[in-house]
Amino acid sequence: MTRAFFIIPAAALTLAACTPAEQQLAIGTVGGAAVGAAVSSGDDRAKGAIVGAVVGATAATLLGPAQQQGQCRYRDQYGREYIAAC
Repeated sequence: MTRAFFIIPAAALTLAACTPAEQQLAIGTVGGAAVGAAVSSGDDRAKGAIVGAVVGATAATLLGPAQQQGQCRYRDQYGREYIAAC
């Protein structure tokens, strides 16, 4: 029962995302939560899932692919984001 409690909303969140960036964010969040819960001990599964979801969402946002083929997102030393050839 508890697995279905987590899987159904996760699937709905992934399918409801409109843009590729939103889909990537949803997949990163759900994947991070799954990994966080899997590597946590039995008493800390909820905390592990929360931390994993935050890490997954952050990684999906910062390390996501650019919208065009052969283009990658980079950040300069000032934190500005730009797209250039990979």
